[in-house]
Amino acid sequence: MPDKMRPDTFVFNDTMRKFGAPHTIIYQYQHWSILLRPVQLTLGSIVLVAHDPASAFSELSQASFTELHKITAHLESALGRAFAYDKLNYLMLMMVDPDVHFHVIPRYAKPKKFGNIEFTDPGWPSAPDLSHINETSSSTNLNIIDHIKICLV
Repeated sequence: MPDKMRPDTFVFNDTMRKFGAPHTIIYQYQHWSILLRPVQLTLGSIVLVAHDPASAFSELSQASFTELHKITAHLESALGRAFAYDKLNYLMLMMVDPDVHFHVIPRYAKPKKFGNIEFTDPGWPSAPDLSHINETSSSTNLNIIDHIKICLV
């Protein structure tokens, strides 16, 4: 795992701010940041945001693409350890937030418990239901962040 960047030395893009940076940051790489999605579609839903000033996937630097390969391996392993997902979906929609980013959505065939909350995935086994929200509190979200951080190392 690369050294974590210091949040006080980093400029957050608009997409990162929209998804709660710096409070929702799970991990920062040189070219990407992992943030918890404040609205949990499924347990462990995150956003992977590029640092490059790019509004198209093809505009990313070669270094960003190279690092993305490493990050996906870290994410898949960490989210698997954290929540034992059944599938992992990467969605690059960029209709509202123009900065290059992915919504990374763990998918579950059956409801999952975290703390005292049951998380459901009503879209399973089809596309994720983007209108469905698993209600969480800020403290639950912090616990999810901490749990993912532990599994990233």
